[in-house]
Amino acid sequence: MISINEVSVDFGKFQLFKQISFLITAQDKIGLVGKNGAGKSTLLKLITGLEQASSGQISMPKDFVLGYLPQQITYSDSLTVRKEALKAFETVHQLKAEIDQLNKDISHRTDYESDEYAALINRVSEKNERLAFFEPEKMEATAEQVLKGLGFSDKDFERPTKEFSGGWRMRIELAKILLKRPDAFLLDEPTNHLDIESIQWLENFLKAYKGAVLVISHDRKFLDNLTQRTVEISMGKVYDYKVAYSKYVQLRHERLMQQLAAYENQQKMIQETEKFIERFRYKATKAVQVQSRIKHLDKIDRLEIDEIDKSHISIKFPPAPRSGTIVIEGTRVSKSYSDLQVLNDIDFTIERGDKVAFIGKNGEGKSTLVKLILNQTPYSGEIKLGHNVEIGYFAQNQELLLDENKTVFQTIDDIAVGDIRTKVRDILGAFMFGGDTIDKKVSVLSGGEKARLAIAQLLLKPYNLLILDEPTNHLDMISKDILKDALINYDGTLILVSHDRYFLENLPNKVYEFSKQKVKLHLDSVAHILQSKLEEEQLAFYSAIKTRATENIEDSESKKNYLQRKEHDKLIRKAEKEIEQVEKLIEETDLKIAGIEEKLSSGNPQFDIHQLSDEYNKYKKKSQEAMNQWEKIHLELEQLKEERP
Repeated sequence: MISINEVSVDFGKFQLFKQISFLITAQDKIGLVGKNGAGKSTLLKLITGLEQASSGQISMPKDFVLGYLPQQITYSDSLTVRKEALKAFETVHQLKAEIDQLNKDISHRTDYESDEYAALINRVSEKNERLAFFEPEKMEATAEQVLKGLGFSDKDFERPTKEFSGGWRMRIELAKILLKRPDAFLLDEPTNHLDIESIQWLENFLKAYKGAVLVISHDRKFLDNLTQRTVEISMGKVYDYKVAYSKYVQLRHERLMQQLAAYENQQKMIQETEKFIERFRYKATKAVQVQSRIKHLDKIDRLEIDEIDKSHISIKFPPAPRSGTIVIEGTRVSKSYSDLQVLNDIDFTIERGDKVAFIGKNGEGKSTLVKLILNQTPYSGEIKLGHNVEIGYFAQNQELLLDENKTVFQTIDDIAVGDIRTKVRDILGAFMFGGDTIDKKVSVLSGGEKARLAIAQLLLKPYNLLILDEPTNHLDMISKDILKDALINYDGTLILVSHDRYFLENLPNKVYEFSKQKVKLHLDSVAHILQSKLEEEQLAFYSAIKTRATENIEDSESKKNYLQRKEHDKLIRKAEKEIEQVEKLIEETDLKIAGIEEKLSSGNPQFDIHQLSDEYNKYKKKSQEAMNQWEKIHLELEQLKEERP
């Protein structure tokens, strides 16, 4: 489908890609990962032809259609949202024109038995098949469906695109790409400007799509739910894992450990060889051996280690000074901007130690309420802060407040107090500032680097209320995990605005959902809330069917089928969870077996052979039983999927 064959990219003496090769096949759902600067975005540009490789070849079938979403887009602002989205169907208009021309050509032909006439008939047939694929009679309805899925409302359709922010215009471009129905999607950070509900919709759209998907994303949940293959770019090479992201992380760690062991063994051998050469270089009796070892060193293919795995790094917020029991209390709070009512008569209470998540669609008032709590804008009603509340705040534009004349290290070191001063370099390393980068001036940092530095600052002062507005937008997966662990262990009060579902897992104990100018308190997990909303939408869908139905029997059948599917899906999810548990048991058991095998083969007399043999047999039996159980549950799962109503 798309073949990347022996591709290299050179920038002067620096080689970004070193003869990389892999294949993207039909319906592949691939996550493209690697540290910042590894070449992920460059690879997408190479596939689209926007950039050229130094050597190698990228090939795909003739008339193959790509849907490419870059991180930065030049927008056109002359049309309404609806008309801009419908530009995606220019291919349909072209096809209609081509079909009309071909039919006109055929009408003037009389050579019905000729090869040329047959070729024209075939071309018309192919064009009509392609046209039918787009379902032109449903173009407007399809466009509206996609726009709504990405967060637009009916009243937005006739608004000029120039009235929308860059994030919303990015959604319009994404909608156009989805509507093109390409053979393969190449998406560079598609979730950056989406809220949770839009991310879920996009995820489900792409999962059901019949074409291939190659996606760059720092959203772990999105990758886990969408992809079944992970291609990592590291130090100019690609590593292809036939698993989703979370499983890839485990396998990558194992690879790095093996790589490190091989590197250390080679380094030890090189050092010993160099010592021998140095020691006997001028002894005639050892001349042959010395020359032999010099030649051996020259021929060695020196191993390299991929970037250091930072997943073991942990950081902690300073202990929070004790505040009053009630940290924030809001009573009959309302806020409007001119004629736009954002919040209307809401009440809320946040207590000491609460970890609260604000969720909801963009524009529903999450960041607005944060600004009201900070008293940054006027409002009606009352918001009271409790006794001794000290606020640490991270805004979406927090990076603009940094002193650009300081270095990265100075920015942190100048405000670090107490024991935290000994961990300044660890903190910077956790947020991807290592080596010479800590001596860079803030003025030369990218927007993402500045945002990460701003988050790092919050670790340096003892706040008892942290308010974080989209703190993960510029963080990689490992940095997110490090920050999340620090927040879980934080003993103060937390308000978190985020659209990252994985980041929100097991973190908040309260969730405020913003919708239709109101806030609703949930004590469930974010995952449970989202699942409930999805089920509510499905029920609403079937209720709409019931309203439109003309016969009651048809209505009851729709509801019955839905309930049957719902119950059946529960059984499928249960089986999938059991498979995950058994796979984990198999992996743990196999590691035990491998360890015992290594001891048995070592010949070390310190090991008790009989005891090791008994343990080996025990774990072998356990592994086989687990494998049998895995096969049984897998068969049950396949049957459940086949029997799904």
